Amino acid sequence: MTQPNTQPSTVPESDPHRPADDREEVYFNGSPKLRGEIFTFSIYALVGIGLAVGGYFGFRVAWWLGLALVLAGACMFFVPLILTKSVRYRISNYRVDVESGIFSRNIDTLELWHVEDIKLHQSLSDRILGVGRIIIVSADQTTPRLELRDLPDPRPLFEQMKQRIIAVKRQRGVIKVDVG
Repeated sequence: MTQPNTQPSTVPESDPHRPADDREEVYFNGSPKLRGEIFTFSIYALVGIGLAVGGYFGFRVAWWLGLALVLAGACMFFVPLILTKSVRYRISNYRVDVESGIFSRNIDTLELWHVEDIKLHQSLSDRILGVGRIIIVSADQTTPRLELRDLPDPRPLFEQMKQRIIAVKRQRGVIKVDVG
């Protein structure tokens, strides 16, 4: 009589479906902050006010023209909000996902081991508002330059990403070779 095998089965190292060594950790998940678009919001607000004032005087010409201009002016206040909320970033220790679109959705993924350079940019107004932009230059063919705009408190995220890019490249054995 043979005894059943009670040993747990181990997955060989060469198996591509083995569990990952490291779990994915999300550093940031959200939309750009509207406060970073204060200049854009101001422009749209001025145009909206102009249309509303034009609509007020348009009521004297034709009621439908005035109503259309007032409604268009009111809608202008919501354009920056809609454009900002139509983009969503998910930054983890392995990849950056950018989900965008209002009516249809596009998701673009950039693996961190493709990254060649990473930059942080904060204008004076960005520093005052507590937002910034991280620019990623990569060897990825579909996304050679990725700009993550209006991120809240971007410095710690930038530092985390810099360190993680180095670690991921080391894990994958990526070596930079300068030709020339």
